[in-house]
Amino acid sequence: MAGAAPSRRAADHPLWRGGPELVQDIRPRQDAARPRHAADLRRRGRRGLRRVAEGAPVSRWVRRAAAGYLALQAGKSAAALRAAAKAPAAVEPADDAIAKVVVVQPVLSGDPGLEDALRDNLLALDGARFVWLIDADDREAHRVVDRIGPAPRLEVRVCEAAPDGINPKLAKLQPALDDCADDEILLVLDDDTRLPRTSLGALLGGLDRATLATGLPAYLPGGTVWARLVEQFVDNNAALTYLPMAPVTINGMCWAMRVADLRALGGFTPILRNLTDDLAVAGAVLGSGGTICQTASPQWITTTVPGPAPYVRLMHRWMLFANLLLRRQPPATVGAISVLHGVHPNLLWVVLLGSLRSRRPLPLVAVLGGRALLLRGLQRRIYGRPLHAPVLSLVSELVQPAHLGHGAVQRTIRWRTRTYRVRSDDDFVPVPGR
Repeated sequence: MAGAAPSRRAADHPLWRGGPELVQDIRPRQDAARPRHAADLRRRGRRGLRRVAEGAPVSRWVRRAAAGYLALQAGKSAAALRAAAKAPAAVEPADDAIAKVVVVQPVLSGDPGLEDALRDNLLALDGARFVWLIDADDREAHRVVDRIGPAPRLEVRVCEAAPDGINPKLAKLQPALDDCADDEILLVLDDDTRLPRTSLGALLGGLDRATLATGLPAYLPGGTVWARLVEQFVDNNAALTYLPMAPVTINGMCWAMRVADLRALGGFTPILRNLTDDLAVAGAVLGSGGTICQTASPQWITTTVPGPAPYVRLMHRWMLFANLLLRRQPPATVGAISVLHGVHPNLLWVVLLGSLRSRRPLPLVAVLGGRALLLRGLQRRIYGRPLHAPVLSLVSELVQPAHLGHGAVQRTIRWRTRTYRVRSDDDFVPVPGR
């Protein structure tokens, strides 16, 4: 029963002896003074909670990374603007000048925007001579050309497949060069690139001061988030990459050279075994004592990127080509390129993670605000309008180290309908069945 006395056996148990006194001994007295250390612990705990709520102090490394990032980007922007001010002006070329231009376009199917891009160039560069180079087995390219139909001063040439180890683009270009006159200008233009007439005028002006003139790439808005990431990568980096330094390569999407000067180098024959045609052409020009003029007038590119896999393949190919470029440069140039173009994404990561860890957003806000102002101001001066999309621009920069690492370790690339295993710039083989 609830109030019954304990049995003799229970009463004899050591814990029962003393009865209620045991309970009274272990319960704190209501009037007892609380230990001083308990109050101290509560005060310290409240202070700790306030610190957590307010955020930990910002590390000096985060502050230095933020300052370094903004200083680096500001310095590159200033150098790019100085170079743009000295570049050939974007002007309408005279009719007799454009009549000497031969626009050579190697055409390869695989992009839904191919037909529109080819047609737009025919309209924009009216008066120039066009040569379209299509593969004999590329049925879609044949259908695209047939839909466009005949046009004044347009020649369509059907090309056989290049042998293994030969750059298919350069193999197409050599016969087109053979049919040009010495007083003409060869303009190599990718099939997904639109060249404004005034930008052609800048290229022709560049040939008055250099052996080769090359353009500045920019992207038109894409239809998917993956295309927009590619767009932001190019639009954020092109002017800051091509303009501040003396040219070590060219924009392979658009470049021009006098036919006589190109023939003096042996044409494309000496570089047929190079995978990266832009790097090979630049090396041939600079190696012979020639010069390159980097114009600041844009060519507008549209590349369809339907999903994450094509996006990764495209970025991987570009980063692998960048690695091939660095292999051919002297140590001082490699160091300069690494500092100018490889450091800022890592600094941005330091600022982002440090600000999140400390919960003090000021360094990150300062970097993002300064970055946006610098990019928008530069793009407005170079392209005529800002191309900066804040979120996608930030993402495209943060993923650059991953793409660069991917290009360094994975040596197989997919180029539209072809797959190559790349050992070096002059050692690549097609991968069958892929």
